Amino acid sequence: MNSATVRNLLVRGMLAGLVAGALALLVAYFLGEPSVDNAIGFEEAHASGHEHEVELVSRHLQSTAGLATGILLYGVAFGGIAALAYCFALGRVGRFSARATALLLSGCALLAVYVVPFLKYPANPPSVGDPDTIGKRTTLYFLMMVLSVLLAIAAVIVGKRLAPRVGTWYATVVAVGAFVVAIGLAYAFLPVINEVPADFPATLLWRFRLSALAIQLTLWGGFGLLFGELAQRLLSPRPAPSASGRAVPAAN
Repeated sequence: MNSATVRNLLVRGMLAGLVAGALALLVAYFLGEPSVDNAIGFEEAHASGHEHEVELVSRHLQSTAGLATGILLYGVAFGGIAALAYCFALGRVGRFSARATALLLSGCALLAVYVVPFLKYPANPPSVGDPDTIGKRTTLYFLMMVLSVLLAIAAVIVGKRLAPRVGTWYATVVAVGAFVVAIGLAYAFLPVINEVPADFPATLLWRFRLSALAIQLTLWGGFGLLFGELAQRLLSPRPAPSASGRAVPAAN
């Protein structure tokens, strides 16, 4: 793949990330922010006897301009990184089309980067968690994420090497099984963190975590669909119709 193609894919990846970020922003605002507000209300109700800290940034600004800036910038950045990963993966993960490769890469990245760490250390709303343990919780979460990504890469390598010997189906089964076992061991040995207050509403906690998962699903799913379409049109353009109505192959 030449540098011009990589550059074009990078631009398309950042554009797709921006659009996917806009979709995720809508989900975050309409689905996630109400849960955040309710969680903040719970915290304030249980801290009525204590002195409140002065807010440097208002809650309204956090939930509007701050939220939009964070998600859109994240979408552009992750779209560029995902596009570069796509350039490396294209043709190396199987004989898939450009569109199918984008969807496969997006789905696998969502699983390894977010879903697997999320199942071990799920997102918590405000008022949940001890401020003194935030460093430990952050370290454990990123450790789980790194392990998940490395194990996913290792599973792909194992599957590719086994495929010529046992066939694609059995190689895939072995690779996925090894990944699940390794993740299970990581879940078992890494410490459990449970700092949810006993009186915290279970429904609110569930809605917050569901909204966090929905945001990521929208972001990664939207990116995979849009970037796959853009990559397909770039790498496999449709032949241009001639004056007689017959298709003329596109110039390379």
